[in-house]
Amino acid sequence: MSQQLADIIVSSNTVFTGLSDQPEPASIAIKDKTIIAIGSDEQIKPYLGKNTKIYQFNDQLIMPGFHDFHLHIMDGAVAMNSANLFPARSEEEALEIIRNFAESIPEDQWVIGTTWDAGYWDTQQLPNRFSLDRILPDRPALMFHAEGHYVWVNTKALEIANIHRDTENPSYGIIGKDENGEPDGLLYEKAMGLVIRHAYNFTKDEKKELFANFLDHAASLGVTAVHDLFATESLEILNDFDVFKEFEDNGKLTTRVHLWPALNGNLEHVKRLRDTYQSDKLRVSGLKQFIDGVITPRTAYLLEPYADQPETRGEISFPSDTIKKWVVDADKEGFSIRFHAIGDGAIRLALDAYEEAQKTNGKRDSRHSIEHVEVIHPDDIGRFKELDVTASMQPDHFAMSERGVYTDRIGNEREKYVFLINTLQKSGARLAFGTDFPIDVLNPLLQIYRAVTRIDNSGKTVWHPHERITLAEALKAYTAGPAYGTFREHELGTLEAGKLADIVVLERNLFDIPVEEIPDTKVQLTITDGNIVFDDTKSLNKQYT
Repeated sequence: MSQQLADIIVSSNTVFTGLSDQPEPASIAIKDKTIIAIGSDEQIKPYLGKNTKIYQFNDQLIMPGFHDFHLHIMDGAVAMNSANLFPARSEEEALEIIRNFAESIPEDQWVIGTTWDAGYWDTQQLPNRFSLDRILPDRPALMFHAEGHYVWVNTKALEIANIHRDTENPSYGIIGKDENGEPDGLLYEKAMGLVIRHAYNFTKDEKKELFANFLDHAASLGVTAVHDLFATESLEILNDFDVFKEFEDNGKLTTRVHLWPALNGNLEHVKRLRDTYQSDKLRVSGLKQFIDGVITPRTAYLLEPYADQPETRGEISFPSDTIKKWVVDADKEGFSIRFHAIGDGAIRLALDAYEEAQKTNGKRDSRHSIEHVEVIHPDDIGRFKELDVTASMQPDHFAMSERGVYTDRIGNEREKYVFLINTLQKSGARLAFGTDFPIDVLNPLLQIYRAVTRIDNSGKTVWHPHERITLAEALKAYTAGPAYGTFREHELGTLEAGKLADIVVLERNLFDIPVEEIPDTKVQLTITDGNIVFDDTKSLNKQYT
């Protein structure tokens, strides 16, 4: 049999295959979409042909492509073109950012912004519609809170959505009201949808442009695979899996996309979707739903009341019997399930539902997971391993919340059990990392940095130093962990002969630089499915002749 010749060979002194904990020198030969060999320069030489493209690196780190286990593609694509309010340290600063942004897009009807957080403002007071009205009296404005579970809108947006003092709250949603009973411009949980459906009414061509921008952004950050999770009913308007399919058919899908539509009892619909989307690059991987909200507005579901508001412990988005029935039925049909669960009450309910599915349907390799896992009861830590449930976490989330506000909500006792990344891993739980983009930026290295340092939002203090994990563990949680979480460990997640060629090259060796430089390390080369989808090597690129 004649020797296969490689399309591409990449080599470096520092290759992190994911099979050990340290990088080592290696060369990787790629043909079509597969890694055909990995070894020393000498071992790879026979794969060299006159048309082989060679990338010879020195100490730049070669590693498996980043695999983001939790994000929202189209929502993120919209956010990329929105006002970023995260830097604001007062309501006035936020308004100034919004005003400047609105002036820069005079042709757009809606003014959309993201990631404001009053916990970081000088007053720590929630805003209302009147301050937005002052700068945008005639254009509707929609500003997403940093955690994505409530929005700040102006009067024009309320008018378009026909929200007034007599509008009823949707189930698991609240229309904020002032002391006179008038809407105050804050909409919580499912009430957000009343406005979003108007703001996000994009044409097919606009969706294609948004998706193309997302793919370029992902490639530039070394993200070769993503999990697009059901966000909310109100954001469903953005979803158009046919757009993704069209990109795939045209050879333009440069990131693998795993789809997780809603777990809502409608199994016939999602079974049809699963049959329709089932390729290497675009597939339905399972179902996702919310059990609770988030800590700061006290919509996360706790076992005991909130420390600073003892009359509430949050609530669940659906009755627990409904949640359990949906899980048992979907599990029986072979679906993997993922629940957003932030409070200890929500995490326990998710684990209980998975346990019930095992008892009812028998044990199977189901690979269910829980998303975020922020405040856990110590009794539930070991259940992740017992039930083989993946802990799907976003380490930078603990630095996004204002730590003092977070601790005020849950009190000091529960604060000991916040974002237990190392504890969960030591207990035998499988970790998988992601960003929750656009709740956070898409850069994987920011998550890696938080996981290995545990530095909180002050930039100085370490939040639970014993919860740090090693760099190798963090990288594996961003590569091998998600591959396992979607039954693809035989083809993704490590660099080995026979696996799909999803590879990223970073400009520096992360194992050899000060940790504070990790988040700013740039990507030199991204390969997805054997194709170069991002190339910033410039002079490094030598064509073999």
